[in-house]
Amino acid sequence: MFRLAIFAGRMRTVVAVTRRGWPLSPSERMAATPCCQSRRHYGSPAAAEPFLSGSSGVYVEEMYNSWLQNPASVHKSWDVFFRNTDQGAPPGAAYQAPPGIRTAVSTVSAPITAAPQFDTENMLSTKVIDDHLAVQAIIRSYQVRGHFKAQLDPLNISRTSILTDHVDALLQTYKYHTIGRYYELEEPDLDRVFQLPPTTYIGGEEKSLTLREIINRLETIYCHHIGVEYMFINNLEQCDWIKKRFETPGVSALTKEEKRRLMTRVLRSTRFEEFLAKKWSSEKRFGLEGCEVLVPAMKTVIDVSSSYGVESIIFGMPHRGRLDVLANVCRKPLEQIFCQFDSKLEAADEGSGDVKYHLGMSHERINRSTNKNIRLAVVANPSHLEAVDPVVQGKTKAEQYYRGDTEGKKVMSMLIHGDAAFSGQGIVYETFHLSDLPAYTTHGTIHIVVNNQIGFTTDPRFSRSSAYCTDVARVVNAPIFHVNADDPEAVMHVCKVAAEWRAEWGKDVVVDLVCYRRNGHNEIDEPMFTQPLMYKKIKQTPNVFKKYSDQLIGEGVITQQEYEEEVAKYDKICEEAYADAKKETAIQNRQWLDSPWTGFFEGLDTMKLLPTGIDEETLKHIGNVFSKEPSEEFTLHGGQKRILKARKEMIDNREADWALGEAFTFGSLLKAGIHVRLSGQDVQRGTFSHRHHVLHDQKRDRETYTPLNHLYPDQAEYVVCNSSLSEYGVLGFEVGYSITNPNALVIWEGQFGDFANTAQCIIDQFISSGQTKWIRQSNLVMLLPHGYEGMGPEHSSARLERYLQMSSDDPDYFPPMDENFEIQQLYDINWFVCNTTTPANFFHVMRRQITLPFRKPLVMMTPKSLLRHPDAKSSFDDMIEGTRFQRIIPDTGTASENPEEVKRILFCSGKIYYDLLKERAKKELDSKIAITRVEQLTPFPFDLILAELQKYPQAQISWVQEEHKNGGSWSYVQPRFNTVIKKQGADRFVKYVGRHASASTATGNKQAHIMEHAQLLKKAVTLK
Repeated sequence: MFRLAIFAGRMRTVVAVTRRGWPLSPSERMAATPCCQSRRHYGSPAAAEPFLSGSSGVYVEEMYNSWLQNPASVHKSWDVFFRNTDQGAPPGAAYQAPPGIRTAVSTVSAPITAAPQFDTENMLSTKVIDDHLAVQAIIRSYQVRGHFKAQLDPLNISRTSILTDHVDALLQTYKYHTIGRYYELEEPDLDRVFQLPPTTYIGGEEKSLTLREIINRLETIYCHHIGVEYMFINNLEQCDWIKKRFETPGVSALTKEEKRRLMTRVLRSTRFEEFLAKKWSSEKRFGLEGCEVLVPAMKTVIDVSSSYGVESIIFGMPHRGRLDVLANVCRKPLEQIFCQFDSKLEAADEGSGDVKYHLGMSHERINRSTNKNIRLAVVANPSHLEAVDPVVQGKTKAEQYYRGDTEGKKVMSMLIHGDAAFSGQGIVYETFHLSDLPAYTTHGTIHIVVNNQIGFTTDPRFSRSSAYCTDVARVVNAPIFHVNADDPEAVMHVCKVAAEWRAEWGKDVVVDLVCYRRNGHNEIDEPMFTQPLMYKKIKQTPNVFKKYSDQLIGEGVITQQEYEEEVAKYDKICEEAYADAKKETAIQNRQWLDSPWTGFFEGLDTMKLLPTGIDEETLKHIGNVFSKEPSEEFTLHGGQKRILKARKEMIDNREADWALGEAFTFGSLLKAGIHVRLSGQDVQRGTFSHRHHVLHDQKRDRETYTPLNHLYPDQAEYVVCNSSLSEYGVLGFEVGYSITNPNALVIWEGQFGDFANTAQCIIDQFISSGQTKWIRQSNLVMLLPHGYEGMGPEHSSARLERYLQMSSDDPDYFPPMDENFEIQQLYDINWFVCNTTTPANFFHVMRRQITLPFRKPLVMMTPKSLLRHPDAKSSFDDMIEGTRFQRIIPDTGTASENPEEVKRILFCSGKIYYDLLKERAKKELDSKIAITRVEQLTPFPFDLILAELQKYPQAQISWVQEEHKNGGSWSYVQPRFNTVIKKQGADRFVKYVGRHASASTATGNKQAHIMEHAQLLKKAVTLK
């Protein structure tokens, strides 16, 4: 009995390891495998009976087959067992124990005085176990590494494999290297039948196959035109899901009708490019030649996604193939595309426009495969590759939010990438890492890489260090499907699986279309300069349409006549559109909007400023809720209790600090049904611990309370979310979020304003110029903490000068002084740049973002020390009805009472005002020096500055700033002051007061900072 128990335990080990799907280590195998005299001798049925099902059944089946050939090849007890079973006895009755075993069973309680003696005839054969484990190892090796051997290159001149020759040889001879030794199968073993493990679906309904057939099927699945990377995913259920969709026999087969439709889609893609090349041979169009299969690939994703209930898809893509996608995926009218090639046509509406392969669009149409409406939007983007990725994600997230699509079942995103950019641009990594964050997830994006196997002129060996350009996707466990782009049916299969994956799991997936670029980087570029061998091969390679149509004609799916009719039919469509395009007299830029705000501008008076003040009762209510502790069960931090108490005292005194002014802004908009979203690093608490919009229970994990979401029962939602440590990706995301709905306030806050330069691409390409290029309005707010506090060069300056430099107002032009002066300026400018000094003014300018009859971005220099400055507070009187945003705040002290006596007027912006105020009082010059704050720098308040200069006709004019001379506002305001002085007709000039020019934004030495600051203050208030 003891011997049987030991054997049974070892049998369990063998079965368990077999089921887990990988080979045993030598030590495991020694522990699991008994010694044996013959490879055909096994233990008794009593020991094996509990394991006759499942993976261990393979051993019993082998023994049974051996018994059929020679009953003497098995132990006598097994001989009896099989004879009884053949005669109909059930397993429990078929077994007859030998007398020795019966005795052992009956005396189980007898003491054991000697070590057990193992009967080698009862032991499993090591060779048999090794053979079966080797087969499992082969199956697994194909699942893990088969993609390295796949025939992915349509040109067949390079291999994507980076395996060494040694490992590559192992795959070809069916050897699998693991844990320091080989499992080998000889040539005669190829025709042996092996039980298939539950870790594969290659058998379909068949439970066993010959090794030759196993390998043939694995080769076809994993090493033909599809390379599947998925075994790195740490979710067994997801891995199993993928296996089933690639390994199940016949799973990728297309019907004749599906093949015909696929050919038609490839035809449209190919002939469209050929038509453009014929009509505009010298124009850049960044055509799709070499990857024409992209169009049917995208349409397959759309068809499958639509069948799963998706109603809207947002695309982001580079310039290559964009016109083809617009024409044949989104079905933008061809004549509108052809118009873009006419250089004589000018825009009929606003904006300077952009090159045709940067433009976006939005269109709703019927999907013919599902007969459902689907909305398709291509987001406009610049040449900065991959910069559009987070913008698309933000737009998708916003659309999901407004539709109440909490699981991403109705709205999804699809991103098209280039291979070199996918691996080379860090924004790709940043975007992937937003994919599962609660406040940023879009519940799965389908990424399609148009893999040219080359950058502009750079070989992949010199452009990336990873095996594949898609390796970055592995960090989020996204499956990666590599596919030969010259096999349209294989492409359709992987795209179908990709769409199903996204629908099933709500996670990202990558389709890598391995293709080539038939022309150079653009149609004018000469690729033979740098890739002569590749392009000699390309010239000899027929396009995919020729290959596939010949294949279908050969298969009898279509006839030669049908083929020619289809070609002629689409060519006629293009010719008719070309004729219609010639009739156009101007380009309609609004036809290229990717985010049309239907109905928003209707009935709005674009020359009317609405009030921004609110009633005092609302202020008090918001303040009381914002300063109230949560329920008694909620354990609040002691420091936060003191903060809430101080807030309540301010409410009772009818005043607000910066945090309360911000809360009044958000709360009043939420009351009006305006959705507010604040995003960025540590925004919930605030980098400077002033905000505390999310309170955390000190005893219960993840128990939080957001006061501003508990103001009114029917209020809009306030979303305040700490972001990943990213500026580029997150700011791009918020841009996309902001362009989706004009009736929302979307805010991104830099942890320090200095850090925004990491996102400069988004600022330059999407925010400052988006409306001019793409008629894309946005009311995105950028909060950039700014101010010199002696904290060093990386924590002082938000680079105010950069935003002012990108402002579009003319420094030499003084606008007409009429009743619409202020709003006309706001309408004409590309964005607003402000540096407010009071909570009330911050309150008004933020609310103005929503009350304006149009939308513009706002760049806000926010304070650091002023967050708690005792003088930086506002009375309720400055926020109630009848009050408004002050573009400048004039001096209201002694100097303003006797302006003729004023010797100097100091203009400034930001926190330097409070330092000047203190220094002036210290020198007792309140009546001699006036201080005026310029709160809105752009558009420049020409009219109000003129009024100030006229008020103080004898005063010297100085611009005071704490930034260096080559930074801050000076270079922006100086020419505009000169324009105002010219308008006044006076003989005056504006003097600079501040730090000297410097390459660094600030000194890193605290004492040097204090000395510099003291000198500029002294200079500002010293009268000569």
